[in-house]
Amino acid sequence: MLRVAGICTVLRPSFQALVAAEQELGPLFAVVERAAEGRLGLGEMVALFWHCLAAPPEGMTRAQFGEGVAAAGLAQATPVLRVLLGQILSGR
Repeated sequence: MLRVAGICTVLRPSFQALVAAEQELGPLFAVVERAAEGRLGLGEMVALFWHCLAAPPEGMTRAQFGEGVAAAGLAQATPVLRVLLGQILSGR
């Protein structure tokens, strides 16, 4: 779960979501490697989160979502990213 602009969002790395993320970001293993090396950009993280949203908040655009993630700060987003990447790798 990720809180963005006061709204709790649920991230689910479904097959469809991961395919969409991979089409935008490139191979998921490379995304994981960049994250592990501390080289994953904010835009890449937001893109992965956006594609994995169980349901985008009603009326919220991707740009607004990205602004909300940035406003919440990396301290909030990083643990969520870690869990999401773990789910992607373990197949949950």
